[in-house]
Amino acid sequence: MSKNQDDLDLVRKLADMLNDAGLSEIEYEADDRRIRVSRMLTPVAAPMAAMPGMAIPTLPGAAVAPNGADDSNPGAVKSPMVGTAYLAPEPGKPPFVAVGDKVAAGQTLLIIEAMKTFNPIKAPKAGTVTKVVVENAQPVEFGQVLVIVE
Repeated sequence: MSKNQDDLDLVRKLADMLNDAGLSEIEYEADDRRIRVSRMLTPVAAPMAAMPGMAIPTLPGAAVAPNGADDSNPGAVKSPMVGTAYLAPEPGKPPFVAVGDKVAAGQTLLIIEAMKTFNPIKAPKAGTVTKVVVENAQPVEFGQVLVIVE
């Protein structure tokens, strides 16, 4: 099999992984070759507004703010990857942290699921959680602010 055919097979496998994980891009690098596969994500229709009197469930202690407002905050904990953020270890369980909680360096703040793997996002320093910027089960991008620890 030629190197070009091997590269084409690798691109197909990466494209399948990209689609399966719902990612916008994926990159592979080994030895002297580097392959990057990306796709444009089509915008999804905005969710319907809640009907009057309809309760919108949220996790207790989650103070949600628009992202971008906290990018320059020195206590901002940013996402190291693209994935889905979960504030609790499993549905129905209390969140890892809530606003006002004291956390130790290395304590799990939330988890991000990426490619069917759950990655703990840990506090980079000891402090107090002053804001949880993301919602439970929210898709997140690389570098997006998740939590503020001051």
